[in-house]
Parts: sequence; C-alpha cells; structure tokens
Amino acid sequence: MPLTYHVGRHDEGFAYRVRDVWSEAFPDHESALAAAKSAAVRQHQGGDDAEISYQLADGRWHTEHVSSGGGPTTAVRDDEPML
Repeated sequence: MPLTYHVGRHDEGFAYRVRDVWSEAFPDHESALAAAKSAAVRQHQGGDDAEISYQLADGRWHTEHVSSGGGPTTAVRDDEPML
C-alpha cells in the first residue's frame, strides 16, 4: 500500500497531508500539488542508504534508517474536485 500524499484545502489555503498530518499551507492549489509531488519523490528515492524523517500524527518527528531502494512506494492524490 503506497504512502499517499493528499492535496486539499487547509488553513485558508491549500496543503498536502500524509495520513492525518498536514503540511504548511500554500497560497494556491498548484503550489500545494507541486510540493506534494516533490515530497513524494524525495520520500521514495532509492539508491544509497539514508536517514528519513517524517512527522507523526501526534506532532513528534520520527527518523529511521532506510536501506538502498527501501523507501516506501508513494502516490499523490488530488482531493480537490475538478471545477
């Protein structure tokens, strides 16, 4: 099951979230979508071993070691309806 970045309205703007944790707000949908895609790519990067960090639902940060090619499968879902 992929780690999904959801893009939607948040804090009087747009943001992306993973599970229940939201990113900072962006002024427009396009900026939030671009940031979500960038974060998803960085989270999924393979190659060398790496330390990855992400924020948990309770606000704490979690860091873990990921072996090369061991990053999670990621996806981006745009939750905003088409106008």
